[in-house]
This record gives sequence, structure tokens and C-alpha cells, in this order.
Amino acid sequence: MVEVVAWAAGNGDRSENADYQYSKRRLRQIDGRVRFLTKRIEAAEVVDPEAPRTGQRATRVFFGATVRYENGAGAERVVSIVGTDEVDLERGHISWASPLGRALVKAAEDDEVVLHAPGGDETLTVLEVRYERIVVEPFRVPEGFEESTKQMQIPTGWQTK
Repeated sequence: MVEVVAWAAGNGDRSENADYQYSKRRLRQIDGRVRFLTKRIEAAEVVDPEAPRTGQRATRVFFGATVRYENGAGAERVVSIVGTDEVDLERGHISWASPLGRALVKAAEDDEVVLHAPGGDETLTVLEVRYERIVVEPFRVPEGFEESTKQMQIPTGWQTK
């Protein structure tokens, strides 16, 4: 992207140069995203759900808990409370910030909690709270990512300085 900006800058008056203005805007967006991700990484804290817990931290739902609950129709479900970056609904990994996650946080076994969902409120009964290893899939480069990065390269015929 820096090479594209340099090429565009060499094309004359920058105030009327759409290639330059677009490229600079895109470069600012990329820089902003890098700053955001750098701050996220620096602020990240590894939480070991298997670490020994005492008192309420062992019996109540907090980040890293695996919870078995029952809905009003009697259907049982199991979810694990994870961070927003580890959400995987197929595996039952829900965010602590989701409506269900917020409803379950601080609940203990046999507690009834109210899930405020877009379809209406629902009462859930917490059946079990446990802390165990939560297997999270490692990050994988999304399909087609490499193809999309090739499209961002300088088109043939453009000269860079």
C-alpha cells in the first residue's frame, strides 16, 4: 500500500489526485486497524478455566465457566463462556457479552435467570457450573484471503519510485 501511495504521489497535484487520496485513506484505515489490534493484544489476558478456584469463584458462572442449563420447555443445553474473539456457536462457545452470557454470569447451580432475548424474555434454570478446559480452534487464515491480498498489489504497468 505504501508503494501505491508513493506511485500516486508522483502523479502530480495531490489535491485532485483520486488515486493518491484513496490510497492515503486506505493506508490510514490499515494503520488504525493495526493500532487497534496491537492494543487488543497488549491488553489480552490468558484465563485458565482449570486453575483452582475458591469461594464463589468456584460455584458461580464467570468467564471460562461451562454451564449446563435448562430452558422453560425443559430442553437442556451446555455452553462455555468465552471472549468475543473465541465465539463458536457450533461448539457452544458464547461470549460473556452476549445476552445469554450476561444472563448467566454470577448465577450458581439451581438459580433461575432471565434471558432478555429479541424474541422475548425466557427463564432459564442453571443445572451445573464447572470449570474445565475449553478447546478453542486455533486461528486459521480465511479461505480466499491470499487471493484478496493479491488483488491489493500494484496493478501491472504502474511504476513505483
